[in-house]
Amino acid sequence: MNFFEQQDRARRISGRLLLLLVLAVASLIALTSLVLGAIWQLFGQNHSASLLNGPGSLLPSGPLVAMVAVAVIAVVLLGSLYKSLQLNRGGQAVAERLGGRLINLAPQNFEERRLLNVVEEMAIASGTPVPPVYVLDDAGINAFAAGLTPQDAVIGITRGAISLLSREELQGVIAHEFSHVFHGDMRLNTRLVAVLHGILLLGLIGGFLLRSSGRSRSRSSRDNSVALVLAVGASLWLLGYAGTFFGNLIKAAVSRQREFLADASAVQFTRNPDGIAGALKKIGGNLYGSQLQAGHAAEFSHMYFAAGISQALEGLLATHPPLDERIRRVSPGWDGRYPQVDALSLAGSTATPDQVAAAQGWNEALQRLSPAGAAFAPAAAAQAISAIGDPRGPHLSQARDVLQRLDPLLSQAAHSCCSAQALIYGLLLDHDSAACARQLQLLQPHIAAEVEAALQTLRKPLQHLQPGLRLPLLDLAMPALKQLGKEAFAAFKGNLALLIRADGKVALLEWSLLRIIERNVEAGRTQVGRYHLADLADETAVLLSCLARAGEVDAAAAAAAFAHAYAGLPFAPVPLLAAERSDLKALEAALGRLSQLWPLQKPQLLKAMARGIEHDGRITAEEAELMRAVADILDCPMPPLLSQG
Repeated sequence: MNFFEQQDRARRISGRLLLLLVLAVASLIALTSLVLGAIWQLFGQNHSASLLNGPGSLLPSGPLVAMVAVAVIAVVLLGSLYKSLQLNRGGQAVAERLGGRLINLAPQNFEERRLLNVVEEMAIASGTPVPPVYVLDDAGINAFAAGLTPQDAVIGITRGAISLLSREELQGVIAHEFSHVFHGDMRLNTRLVAVLHGILLLGLIGGFLLRSSGRSRSRSSRDNSVALVLAVGASLWLLGYAGTFFGNLIKAAVSRQREFLADASAVQFTRNPDGIAGALKKIGGNLYGSQLQAGHAAEFSHMYFAAGISQALEGLLATHPPLDERIRRVSPGWDGRYPQVDALSLAGSTATPDQVAAAQGWNEALQRLSPAGAAFAPAAAAQAISAIGDPRGPHLSQARDVLQRLDPLLSQAAHSCCSAQALIYGLLLDHDSAACARQLQLLQPHIAAEVEAALQTLRKPLQHLQPGLRLPLLDLAMPALKQLGKEAFAAFKGNLALLIRADGKVALLEWSLLRIIERNVEAGRTQVGRYHLADLADETAVLLSCLARAGEVDAAAAAAAFAHAYAGLPFAPVPLLAAERSDLKALEAALGRLSQLWPLQKPQLLKAMARGIEHDGRITAEEAELMRAVADILDCPMPPLLSQG
């Protein structure tokens, strides 16, 4: 099942799950309303005589039930809304609630640098920006991916995992978490947290009322108010926690199936079943298992790589399949024994001589990978499309090659808020010296002295940057850019627009880079699919016309590229649109609607784009970069195009 099928399936599952939860909440509200109505009538007859069906009746009246139902609905909705707002910052909110520490800007030791390198490889191999990475100071072996969209996703991992797992095992765990990002599991998981919190709030209110009634028992026994509060509190506590129990059953059932899928995807990504199997085995042999000690660990139990909390009724409420079942699915020949894992001390760790030697050996292996100037393989664009959301081993090898080819000065700059801004400014500087001087003159009054100094340092390595490495650099810099405040980012965006417009024209790739930064830093919501490609013929023509003109300097060649791209679509043939009908304003409007295609409709559009850049039998690095940038805007993270050799 590919990325687009998974997206479609995740949305259908979300719809069914939402319906199931709505029915569960409705049943809970109905039952709570009847119980509270009866209690009110039994203990509060003197206060509600007008609402009674008759003297001594225990059946609540319709108006009373309606009043209680409104109150219960309000509690559930407000509880869910409160939790939704709390998690509205995306994965960062979850990571911080679990006590995570961001390491992208300042990894503190060898283990954290190794982890960051693995995450960066995975991100570049899958065509997604590098997510913020958080380390949790827990001795258990665990990890999670959290967020509402891929743009605001984060990866969290425990100290136990990065210290006790080998690089291959760590790679398997991170690939598993990236699978959750690709397949839409994170948004589903976050919605579950919000809905269940609304139901749980009934139980919390009930517990508060019980405690309050206990402090009020000194009143006269003839006063029914204490008995009323006690009965209401007990009922709310019982019904609220019963609702939470059944909600957790639904959550656990969905989570278990998604874990099997993520395990299988991790094996496909890394081409190494021993990696993820080894990590699972070490959890079984670890003294602390996969347990998390954070106070809010239970709240996010369905998001983890392995069970993060101990649970009663393990078979029913288990959010993860049993370890042995997961291991045997990826490693059928396993003998059933778990390795002995030394208990981890959470004191700060440093690189051992063996670890340093291993890292040096790894770097030497990277240097022996494919040469920097290799041409793209035949049908490379079509291969990249088929690997969207499902990258494989060759893409991981290519990502390692990309990271090795980057100048260390540029890579280091991407991990600092100040230098990352300078890096992006430098990517937009014109190769013409006079035009570049004009850009710098316009920019200088608007940037801090340290940013200007960093830009001057980075100009030379950026001038020698190999074609096709701009997007990876942008991906590496994204976590640093996400740390900018709203005002600082608004100023940064304004400076980018200043550089782009300095020469009086806006190149399509420049515009695309700006849009990618906006989408990932401001983390806008992913568009809901509502259109079929047949409904968007005009928008498709605008996009393909823009791409054809950007990839060809000759008008006849641009027309040929457009015709070749358009030929396989379910539309009547049309000529290449005039430049004024396919400018950037028209393109922005077109992409806004094209991003709302149903997931299963997007491959047709991407394949048309691929035909456009492959029509002359070759793909330049600039064409590959442009196609991947536009695909990112369409919420289709495209892996790097594979090179020959």
